[in-house]
Amino acid sequence: MSFIIEQNIPSPEQMLSLVPMSAQLAAIKAERDAELKQIFEGKSDKFLVIIGQCSASEEDAVCDYVTRLAKINEEVKDKLFIVPRIYTNKPRTTGEGYKGMLHQPDPEKGANILKGIEALRKMHIRAISESHLTAADEMLYPENLAYVEDMLSYIAIGARSVENQQHRLVSSAIDVPVGMKNPTSGDFSVMLNSIYAAQSSHTFLYRDHEITSSGNALAHAVLRGSVNKHGRSLPNYHYEDLMLLMEMYGKQNIINPMVVIDTNHANSGKNYAEQPRIVSEILHNRAINKDIHKLVKGVMIESYIEDGNQKVGEHVYGKSITDGCIGWKTTEELLRYMAEKV
Repeated sequence: MSFIIEQNIPSPEQMLSLVPMSAQLAAIKAERDAELKQIFEGKSDKFLVIIGQCSASEEDAVCDYVTRLAKINEEVKDKLFIVPRIYTNKPRTTGEGYKGMLHQPDPEKGANILKGIEALRKMHIRAISESHLTAADEMLYPENLAYVEDMLSYIAIGARSVENQQHRLVSSAIDVPVGMKNPTSGDFSVMLNSIYAAQSSHTFLYRDHEITSSGNALAHAVLRGSVNKHGRSLPNYHYEDLMLLMEMYGKQNIINPMVVIDTNHANSGKNYAEQPRIVSEILHNRAINKDIHKLVKGVMIESYIEDGNQKVGEHVYGKSITDGCIGWKTTEELLRYMAEKV
């Protein structure tokens, strides 16, 4: 076989013991998880905002950003529920490029997964400790979830993973909200099949155990736009898209239809500066249609300290090294605007 063992990785139980989250922080997470569950169950009308950099690559800047979110959260917490986006895995269509902190704790050096797991756990724990906000991350590799699930209040399944059977089955065993993105093709039925599977009970192999899941009633749709055969981005956050999704939810017989809208990626045509305009349209559609108001639980926004993005090695503090993000000034204005409009 062509597998080359670079190093042995401690089990999730060992890593959680080596880099533990305190009982105090676990209690903060439990309280936030309960509040977020109420939003998805329709018992709270707060609007979910999953917001942060495209990919977390520098602990100090990430924690600085999350601390800034915590301060503005005090102004808007009666209307918004802010979940920092701290993504530590980065999908790469061709396999080339920075794959996230789990692989490369230093973006300018090679892979070291053991150091990566240690680094991302320390970063998440520091962020919770300094802000009392618990984060979202993407489950790019289901077998890695056990190293971070004790710290996360929200988990996303990406457009390229949503058809994968293991992602669907593992999602059915997760006890926090899991957002299933539409595939890059834009096919809603693929996403809805994934949600149905995640809300159902299954027996399957996970790591070295036979698992029976209870089903995740909080699994839901995430609209992120699509890409056609010509490589053109097509948005799917408009009024008509939401009405179609609601209709298809009904035909699929999925409990508690709900959606979060990703304002970047194909919905913005990868133009990060369009995100505030897209948020405005989403809030308008919620305001004029009570069914859309009930359906749309929140948004995902790519945001950081500085506008735009940079190449690895350019060292602009608080600027994304992957997708472009809106900067802090725009972020503050947008969060206050949302709190007024929801």
